[in-house]
Amino acid sequence: MADHSPPSGPAQPPNGDALRDGSARDEVKRGLIALGAVQLCFGLFPVFGGLAMDPVAGFAPFAVACWRIGIGSAVLLPLSLVLFGRRALPHRADLLPLAFFAFLGIVLNQGLFLVGLQRSTPMNAGLVICLIPVFAYSVAVLGKREAFHPRRALGVVVALAGAIPLFVARGADLGAEHAFGNLLMAGNALCYAVYLVYSKPLLKRMPPLVLVAWVYVLSLPWLPLFAWGNELAPRAASTGAWWSLVYVIVFPTILAYALNTYALARVEASTTAFFVFAQPVITALAAWALLREVPTPALGLAAIGLFIGMALVVKRAGPRPSVPSNTRAFKTS
Repeated sequence: MADHSPPSGPAQPPNGDALRDGSARDEVKRGLIALGAVQLCFGLFPVFGGLAMDPVAGFAPFAVACWRIGIGSAVLLPLSLVLFGRRALPHRADLLPLAFFAFLGIVLNQGLFLVGLQRSTPMNAGLVICLIPVFAYSVAVLGKREAFHPRRALGVVVALAGAIPLFVARGADLGAEHAFGNLLMAGNALCYAVYLVYSKPLLKRMPPLVLVAWVYVLSLPWLPLFAWGNELAPRAASTGAWWSLVYVIVFPTILAYALNTYALARVEASTTAFFVFAQPVITALAAWALLREVPTPALGLAAIGLFIGMALVVKRAGPRPSVPSNTRAFKTS
């Protein structure tokens, strides 16, 4: 039988374009892995945050905020300086806006979330997260920073209708407590949405990690208010509460921001937007596995409405313009 195989000889070097394409694909894969890790860090935050704030053997919500802001500032700013050098130093004119975003995106954001989480449950917290892109689009339209689109507006209505069960008290005191906690976390989502929309001009001048580092640092003056009347190292805190606090500090406070910066430089914004769907799923599975929290029919209805509404809002109308990697924003707690 005739041999139709090509003649043997030294292997030809791969084409340069093929090498670049392969390298680009590898970069995207690594970005997706990093983005998945970010969702895991944030998705587990409500579970371990709840464990850290155990009413009997844990920390007060504002004490947890003190630990997050203090250590986050001490780590994120030096990390930004190492990675970005002089680019990590903001212009003097940016300091006042950064201070405002620190109050809005860190002080109010974390205070409302942590107090709300202690009064509610991780599964509820995971669903309230879905309101962030809904609120962000609404704020952007009202502020004339994005165009109105009927389908996305319908998504806002569907998501808000789906969220109603989260804010309606069911049962006696516990139902009212959960509803109030969810309302506080909805306030957290609104604060963070405003922060995301109005911080975009700054993201054109600085990398996302640098912005986060400075809003953490400029939140430090608020620490005495958070620490007032709260023990930062309560004697009653259990070993489990301390380890849960370590998780809250290391993963959603530090590691997630570093990984998010890595991912956003490699993955399209249209891809990152849909990754937010993973967070409530991760939270629900972890709350069921670790805390034996069981979803109620009301939570199921809320999840359906919020997921459908969020999908309608997140999917943009028409082709997306090319967006530089350093201007992309993504959900962070």
